[in-house]
Parts: sequence; structure tokens; C-alpha cells
Amino acid sequence: MLPVTEVDLTTVKYDPGEIEAPYISGFWLKLFVKLVEMPLLGSLIIDQLKKQNKMNEMLRETVIPEPPMFRPEFPPQEPEPGVVFLKEDGKSEDRVDSATRCLPQYDPYSNHGSDSSPFRYWKIRDYAYSYRQRLTTPSSVAEHVISAIEEFSHKKPPTPLLISFDPEDVRKQAAASTRRFEEGKPLSILDGIFVAIKDDIDCYPHPSNGGTTWLHEVRNVKEDAVSVSRLRSCGAILVGKANMHELGMGTTGVNPNYGTARNPHDLERYTGGSSSGPAAIVASGICSAALGTDGGGSVRIPSSLCGIVGLKTTYGRTDIRGSLCDGGTVEIVGPITSSVEDIILVYAAILGSSPSDKISLHPSVPCLPDLSSHENSSILGSLRLGKYTEWFNDVFSPDISNKCEDALNMFSETHGCKILEIVIPELNEMRTAHVVSIGSEAATSMSPDLQDGKGGRLTLDSRINFPLFNSFSASDYVAAQRLRRRIMYYHMEIFKNVDVIVTPTTGMTAPVIPKGALKYGESDMKVTGNLMRFIIAANLLGFPAISVPVGYDKQGLPIGLQIIGRPWAEATILRLAAAFEGLRVETKQPASYFDILKRN
Repeated sequence: MLPVTEVDLTTVKYDPGEIEAPYISGFWLKLFVKLVEMPLLGSLIIDQLKKQNKMNEMLRETVIPEPPMFRPEFPPQEPEPGVVFLKEDGKSEDRVDSATRCLPQYDPYSNHGSDSSPFRYWKIRDYAYSYRQRLTTPSSVAEHVISAIEEFSHKKPPTPLLISFDPEDVRKQAAASTRRFEEGKPLSILDGIFVAIKDDIDCYPHPSNGGTTWLHEVRNVKEDAVSVSRLRSCGAILVGKANMHELGMGTTGVNPNYGTARNPHDLERYTGGSSSGPAAIVASGICSAALGTDGGGSVRIPSSLCGIVGLKTTYGRTDIRGSLCDGGTVEIVGPITSSVEDIILVYAAILGSSPSDKISLHPSVPCLPDLSSHENSSILGSLRLGKYTEWFNDVFSPDISNKCEDALNMFSETHGCKILEIVIPELNEMRTAHVVSIGSEAATSMSPDLQDGKGGRLTLDSRINFPLFNSFSASDYVAAQRLRRRIMYYHMEIFKNVDVIVTPTTGMTAPVIPKGALKYGESDMKVTGNLMRFIIAANLLGFPAISVPVGYDKQGLPIGLQIIGRPWAEATILRLAAAFEGLRVETKQPASYFDILKRN
């Protein structure tokens, strides 16, 4: 392998690099798990799978000249134009107030016109206006939220959105919020806003099981995670712990332990994962926002498949203490909402690096795009969007690339920005480096419990993953970090010429849920490959990225566009996402939708 600085990009050819692995479910999945967990036979099976996917060739048979990068390292970045700076160490409520002033002027009468108007979700500012005008109260809304959650859980087929849910706790929080509005003292615009928390983020007094049935036995929750605490201080009403793919080990959201959350646009299809419950509860209109974690697209994939917005922040921008993934090098805690402006408000509340990340990562001062400024349009016109066409078009259905292409063309025609062709080398190496990194870190964090015999209580698809993860050696891990530095160089060179990279969020729309997967789970690496095709760079390299809906395929399933930004450049991708959202002409009400605010 040549040193990265000597690679001739004009000779790079796109390699789709399909994942080689059989589809398995039901009885055959149970049998495969038994075989792969056998000491000798299991090692042979795993070695064969790694050989088929050229993992050993990349990690053990290739000299990678770059030194390892054990977590994302970023060079200093140019300041973003037209932004409002936020006080990272200040109060969350003050940051949210600043974020509110960055938004376009609010007009309550233009939001929901006649019944013939295009569908649009209620936004956080709609709830805040209704509360302040005493059109309704958080307590009144809480009753409709509780009713909707219970109704969703009793649907046929069952669609469990929450793993841990206490209606009385929700009523108590709502009553406190109602009193604050009666006294004229709401804490912020997020006061009285209903938010779900993914089951791998601590939200006291709920347990954090990470989608398992047993993790609460070995891990007590004594306080909120940092991000949850910041939301609570803003008055948000935390409805409970949202369903997820067990331990975040999959991209579909299937969970035989509690039942599988289903896509509100089509209940026979997956939400995507692993933040399945958070995406479904927002897409169904029950909650305005949810917190998820994203270590391999787990916020962006379900947001795209469910037709909503998901933000993956720069690695280290949000404090992930109090989440199950707080020891990893690819994960973040990020918001899921139905609109970009709501993403901005929730992001403002939860942002703020941990003390250790401030020292090691040197984050730039957090900022937001001033969408109320007259300069916004000219800034949009000055941006350069990078597109790797062969990669962009490598999708399961051409509907996806066509809709994303249409959105780009409309954006360019409206704002006059440039779309530049780019080349990204070594995409397969990037995928391998990511799976080794996240897999080794997951295996390390879970090792005491797995050694204690609790691995047998995991779902079958999780149990397949751990033999693979445990097969990675120390030298494999170091080789993956050498690849991380190499691939970081390619991307930082690209960012010298473009401001963002644009791709479809996923390579396929929401897949159908096989009936055999509901009881035992499944292993479908073809689907995983399609869902994760464009996801990995933001995780392995720590870049910010956002998924914003741009349309639907011929089956009426949502399609998302992904915008990947430079390190710490959340303001730029938020500005672009808001602009794409503003140009969207096609919106559809999900088949399973609760009009929570109108019910009042």
C-alpha cells in the first residue's frame, strides 16, 4: 500500500465491495449460532467469512504505512460564516433561547391551514405557542401522548415504541410544566415538549437495558445521562426509554425481546436501527423529539427510513457520559425530530463537550446558522457541495438516487451553489476499519458480562456478532486505526475543495419485516450493507452529518439525503438541511400518525 500522500486519485476506481454472508433466520439462525459459538468450528466459520470479505487481506497481509489514529483527530478549521456562537459552559436554557432567535420568524397562522394543505408535523414552536396562549396545557397533551403510546403498543401487529414507560411519571412532569406556564415562568421553549430517550442512554429512574432483558441487573442507573440532564433542565417531559436493536448491534431495529418497532409509513416494514423506537415515536407524531445514539448510522438510518430528520454531531461535540457507548471512539448522542428547526433547538440544549474531550479534541466554539439573517441566501449560494457520482448512484433502487439528484439540482438552481465531482478512495477499507473499531470496543465493554455467562441471554443476531468481534486481534485493531488516519487524510484533502459531501442517507428504503425474524431475529448482511453504504465516514472519522427527507420512492417510502460536514461544522450542515427542507414539495402523512396537538 502506497503512502497516502503518493496515491494518484485519477487512477481510483469505484469498487462496490458487496458484503459476502448468507441470509439466516428462524431454525437455521439458531443452528448457526450454536455452530459459531463452538470453540474450534466457530473459529473456522468466522475465519472463512473474514476471508470472503477480504478482512485479513486488508488488516494482516497489507503494510499500512500510516501511524494509528486511535480516535478522531482534527486540524484547526476555518470559522463558519453567518453564525451565532453559543456558550458551551452556559445554561442549556440560554443556548436554547439563542437558538430560538436564530430561526425564521414564527407565524402560527401559516403553519396549518386548510385540511387540503400539504401534511406537516407540529413543531416545537407550535406547542410552545399553544401553551403560552393557553390553548392547551402540557397536562392535557400528556393524556393524549399516554393514550397514543398505549394504543400503538396494542396495535396488531404489536408495535412497542417504549421499553420502559411510567404514565404517572409523565403526568407528574407535565403537571410541573403546566404550573410553570400558569405562573408565566416556563424554563425554555422546550418546556412541556415530549421527548423519548433511547434505551442505551440513562434517564432516571428508568433502567437502561440497551434493548436486552438483563443489563439492568449489572448496571444501575443513579442519575440522568449528561444530555438527558440538559434536556430536563429546559423543562422537556421525558416519556420513557425507547425501543432499539439490542445493544445497537443491527441496522433494522428488530428486537425479539420486546417486540419490533415498526415503520409508521408501513407497519409491515422496519424503522431502521438501531434507534428504532426513537425514530418511530417521532415519525408517528407522538413526541416532538427523541435522543438516539449513532455509532454506525443509528440515528441517520431510522430517520431516513421514517421520513424525519436525524443529526449525528461531530465526535466529542456532545457529552456521551451516561450512555452505554460512552467509552467508544465512533459513537455520539444525537437528536431525532420531525424538522430541522426542532433539531436546532434540541441540539442547542444537549451540546457541550466533556471535560476530557475539551482537552484532547480542542473543539471549536459551538455555533448555529442564523436562519433569520438576510445573509442566509448568499451564504447558501457560496457553498460547494461534493458528490462522488459512482458512489452516489450505487443504490438498491434508482428511486433513491433520482430523488436525491432532483433535490440537489433544485437546490443548485435556487441558490446558485456549485456541485463538484469528488473521488473518495478505499471505501471498503473504511468499512473494515469501522467494523473492527466498533466491534472491538463493544466486545471489550461487554466482556465481563459475556464471560459471566450472560451472552447466552442475548438475541441470536447479537450472539453472531460477538464471535466475530472477539476474533479481532490487537494487531487487527491497530491496523484499523492506521486505516482511520489514512482515510481521514483523504477526506480532509477533499474538504479543502468542498464544504460538504452529499449522498443518499441509505442505499435502500425501509425493508419488509420477514415474519420469521420477529421471534428469533435474523442475520441479513445484504440489507445491512445497503443501509450502511453511505454512513460510515461520519462515524469512523467523527464528522458531523445530517439526514433530511427529500421525497418518496414509488412505494411511498421515505428517502433521505445525507449532508456530511467538516469537523465541528454543524452550523453549515444545519443551514443546508433547512434549505433542502424548505424546497421540499412532497410530504405525506404516515399511515400510522397521531395528531396530538389537534386533539386538544
